[in-house]
Amino acid sequence: MLSDLWFGLSHFLSDPNGLIIFAGGLLGGLVFGSVPGLSAITLASIVLPFTALMAPSHAIMLFAVMYVSGVYGGAITAILFNIPGSPDNAPTSFDGYPMTRKGLAGKAIGAAVTCSALGGVASCLLMMAATEPLADWAIRAFGPPELFALVFFGLSVAASVGADNVWKGLLSVALGLLLATIGTDAAVGLRRFDFGSTYLMAGIHFVPLILGLFAVSEVFVQGHRIARGVHRPPKMGIDFPSLAEFWRLKTAMVRSVVIGFFAGILPGIGSTLAAFLSYSQAVSWSKHPERFGTGELEGVVAPETANNAATGAAMIPLLALGLPGGALTAIMLGAFEIHGIEPGPLVFITSKDLVWVVFAGMLLANLSIFALGFIETKTIVHLLRIPFSRLAPAILLVATIGCYALRNLVVDVWVMFIAGIAGYFLRRSGYSMAGIVLGVILGQIGESAFVKSAQLFRYDLTLFYTRPICAVLITLAVVSLGVSIYRALRRDLAGAGVRAPS
Repeated sequence: MLSDLWFGLSHFLSDPNGLIIFAGGLLGGLVFGSVPGLSAITLASIVLPFTALMAPSHAIMLFAVMYVSGVYGGAITAILFNIPGSPDNAPTSFDGYPMTRKGLAGKAIGAAVTCSALGGVASCLLMMAATEPLADWAIRAFGPPELFALVFFGLSVAASVGADNVWKGLLSVALGLLLATIGTDAAVGLRRFDFGSTYLMAGIHFVPLILGLFAVSEVFVQGHRIARGVHRPPKMGIDFPSLAEFWRLKTAMVRSVVIGFFAGILPGIGSTLAAFLSYSQAVSWSKHPERFGTGELEGVVAPETANNAATGAAMIPLLALGLPGGALTAIMLGAFEIHGIEPGPLVFITSKDLVWVVFAGMLLANLSIFALGFIETKTIVHLLRIPFSRLAPAILLVATIGCYALRNLVVDVWVMFIAGIAGYFLRRSGYSMAGIVLGVILGQIGESAFVKSAQLFRYDLTLFYTRPICAVLITLAVVSLGVSIYRALRRDLAGAGVRAPS
């Protein structure tokens, strides 16, 4: 492996054209990843036709680098302005933006930079070492039943994130699950809850929903505080987390690498589910889950480590089996076809040089994120010096442009503002935006997996417990829900007992 990596690095670094393409992909991914509504997928779609003029190794490496940098790019706006650049970065805003409000923006960005780079490098090394055997194992051992059990486990702890109490947290998740049912039935393809609207046949797109619940509602919340005279601008902070803080979170980082890597291997899952699952697992394993959603550093570390760990892993099914692991790797499959290369087990024999140049490019991209991110941390937080009364229109403008650019539909903009108004009132009432988003995204994935599982089991749901991974995850989910409800009941009864004498 080391000799192959050295070949890829030497070939890559000795090629001026390759370095120029690498730099363009890296910066393009960072820029497109940080603009709400746009993403590295948008950039990849635009660039794809032009790659026919490139060498095959340059074309595939360009997409791989855009993938890596695009996943990180959305973390900046998620942390500073509560605007996730993409769904992959939505969990980062759950604690990243509260850290900004506390004057810890630099620490949050520093953690995102470091963990993105570490997660990506770890994923690249694992990808190089175990592409073919791991892809084969994941596809054999992890089917729809296991995916449903994993989603169910993730949802079981979502009630602990960001709400005033468990009951409002559960209602937030339930609202997200309700929104996830709008569109087309996963079992038989019938329309449901679409009110006769063609737009709603495909369900509510989660990018306008996320922009509304986070960015637009935040503008309304801060505007309300300014009107009441209680608005306090966030303090400046440009410090990286200390080594002691990273060491304290070492277990969370390792766990997130594992979650991200195996989520990335599964075709069609990718970095979005990796980020949400990693965040929910951070909450479930924490000794103080009530701190999440209020500015907990681990709430930034977990999703940013996982979503970047998924980037290298998503290359495994693409290269080993010819199955795209997500939207951007599906575009990469098109680049392979343009150049007459068929991905699969034989690619390591017929195009080994290309594979290792791509691996080297992804490794260097993750290392470059750390260098660029260090510079960003020291400069970009100065945006917080802009008065919010001037910043708010700019946030709304950027969110509107990004939302419209997603699919060129005005109705997406309406959805964003409706979600923003609803989010404003829900936040004032103590409900969790994180819980709603977790319910929507995980609910759509979980329903599809459940329907496939039920058909596989001939609707005998007891067969979930005949599969070890399912049995463990479902049991843990039920126990987690039971413990949360029990603690909430005890707290409510104790409070009622204290107030009873008066």
